[in-house]
Amino acid sequence: MATVDIAVLLIYLTGVIAFGCWFVRRSGSTQEFMIAGGRLPGWAVGLSIFGTYLSSNTFLGVPGKAYATNFNAFVFSLSLPLAAWIAQRVFVPFYRRSGQVSAYEHLEERFGAWARTYAVVCYLLTQLARTASILFGVALGLHALTHWPVATIILVTGALVTLYTLLGGIEAVIWTDVAQSLVLMVGAMVVLGMVYFSAPGGPLAAVELAADRGKFSLGSWGLDWTQSTVWVMLLYGLFINLNNFGIDQSFVQRYHTARSDAAAARAVWSAALLYVPISLIFFLIGAGLFAYYESRPDMRQEVAMQVARSSHPDASDEDLAAIATGLSTAEIGDKVLPHFIATQLPTGLAGLLIAAIFAAAMSSIDTSLNSSATIFYQDIFRRYWRPQCSESTALLTLRIATIIMGVMGTGMGLALIGVQSILDAWWTLQGVFAGGVLGLFLLGMAVHYPRTGPAVLATAAGIGCIAWLSLSPMLEWVPPSLRNPLHANLTIVAGTLTIFVVGWLLHSVGNRWSVVPKRPVR
Repeated sequence: MATVDIAVLLIYLTGVIAFGCWFVRRSGSTQEFMIAGGRLPGWAVGLSIFGTYLSSNTFLGVPGKAYATNFNAFVFSLSLPLAAWIAQRVFVPFYRRSGQVSAYEHLEERFGAWARTYAVVCYLLTQLARTASILFGVALGLHALTHWPVATIILVTGALVTLYTLLGGIEAVIWTDVAQSLVLMVGAMVVLGMVYFSAPGGPLAAVELAADRGKFSLGSWGLDWTQSTVWVMLLYGLFINLNNFGIDQSFVQRYHTARSDAAAARAVWSAALLYVPISLIFFLIGAGLFAYYESRPDMRQEVAMQVARSSHPDASDEDLAAIATGLSTAEIGDKVLPHFIATQLPTGLAGLLIAAIFAAAMSSIDTSLNSSATIFYQDIFRRYWRPQCSESTALLTLRIATIIMGVMGTGMGLALIGVQSILDAWWTLQGVFAGGVLGLFLLGMAVHYPRTGPAVLATAAGIGCIAWLSLSPMLEWVPPSLRNPLHANLTIVAGTLTIFVVGWLLHSVGNRWSVVPKRPVR
């Protein structure tokens, strides 16, 4: 990485952090820190939601996935408009009417305090996994450009984002997301043009080669639930996106920051409709990179050597060459975009692009930290320890929680060093830690006479289902006939449906035979 590129990167980081810290003057109360006083325009909130979706997992993981496989993962993006339609008709009005900053207070009203606490624990684990995977992804990108240690990059990035989130609150998060989303989109379009016009033979030759190798395929349309077919990805995308729009605190919190119900609905639609074409650009980048490196075997070998060296730092050059030759396309997928940026982009432009990768990381991490702190304050501190506390105590609690989540997320990011695919790691962790909370939430909306007993049994069944789906393939003592036959992406689908169906059946039977007068909870 040239000195000019490093200067561009440092100037960008300094500007973003200073911009975020500037909002410290407008985060002097809990309402300002959590929901920015409910005064923000819908377009800004929408760009912030978009920035949360478009993390460094997208910037690096999606091109890597398309490079290694095809456009199957793009089906996830195609499910987003349907989830947005449901969100603006059901979830946004529900939360705006309730006035509840916490996404999980409703669960206590329906089923009791245990349901609220269960959802909070699942959410905090999900955000730790998200922060960790994003930090790891951005560290991979910068390591390929600078050869700085991955662990050092994770530590520094985690500290910087925690700093401005700590000081500026949700308004700093949203307005820095707006700026960083614009950098992301410009960066994506620049990379797309550079990849295709740099390919041997030009853009048409690159498209033809990628098409011949099936890179533009959405995958199999067969009803095979053991593979990542179109239907598996569509179901996974719908459930994950409903989970995001419906019960993810970082999204619910943004609904309250919008200045009106209409602005909140516009924010949801603008984020969804913007993400689909931008995510397509990243898939096209991955296909173009495949064509570029397949046409340049020497360059592909160079990337493979870097991957081999990072995993076997003490090996001799001869051994590294043998290891590199044996690496699969999947094993080098996440590393090709950073290599292309480092070797093919003009001086200065590489710094801008790595700044865009940093922007993608920071616009997601700051969201996770702020929403996690809010959940800790609303659903743990106030619920169990200090229902009535002073404003200074509340703000101190929010800031301490922000620091704790930043430290824990950074530590988990260090633990991910060595993972092969960023995107696969995040999707697997998200599916497990989501814990079927969406099923419990939907159950609360569906049953007219909620009861604690059936909801507890349904949740236990859902946790058991998720545990079996997640762990049985990894346990050697489990007979093959008893292991999970489904694709890993269906974990959240099965967990959600188990809780909802079992809970609905138990409520139906219990309410039918109960002699206790029934009165719906409102």
